[in-house]
Amino acid sequence: MKGVIYQGEPVSDAATFARLPLALQNYLLQCNGLLAYQGGLHLRGCCLAPEWHSLRHAWEGEVALAARYQKVRPTDIPFAEDYAGNQFLLRGEEVIFLDAETGEIAYLQVDFEKFIAGVEKFPQQALGLEVLISYLKGGGHLRPGELLSIQPPQCVEAPNQQRTLRPQPTAERLAFLADFYRQIRNLPDGQALRISPSADH
Repeated sequence: MKGVIYQGEPVSDAATFARLPLALQNYLLQCNGLLAYQGGLHLRGCCLAPEWHSLRHAWEGEVALAARYQKVRPTDIPFAEDYAGNQFLLRGEEVIFLDAETGEIAYLQVDFEKFIAGVEKFPQQALGLEVLISYLKGGGHLRPGELLSIQPPQCVEAPNQQRTLRPQPTAERLAFLADFYRQIRNLPDGQALRISPSADH
């Protein structure tokens, strides 16, 4: 993968590693997670720290994805995320995509190895990197442990499609997305959702 800005230390969370499918284990033995494409894709690692990189934290921690999203199962393995905080999970042998704003699931009809091969061959299409590329061309950048805040959220119509982009700590961005999803899910029919410009600060 190109544009690698972070690579994890060797596997240090053996308990989590032992529970993973063989294909994911083999990958993490070669590279225990990384940030590629200038932050466009984050593959989590089997580590105890840093927390933002920990597969165990996203899978079974206090703010596990299964606890935040109705359609995520406790057995789904959240092995990766994109620059905006959308998630890639393994459900059995199939990779599924979680839209972190809406909570909707898409079945990608590929296994882990084919997912990685597809990303390496067509990263812009596979990861929807257009927004990140625009942000980077404007002089922005993402550091390890940051995701891209997009306001208003992408599922909301924006005047002239103008959105504010800024880096945000991973934990804060994921908490905002989960809260936004909760509001959408609990919104009574016909009621408008009001979004504060500083809602994810």
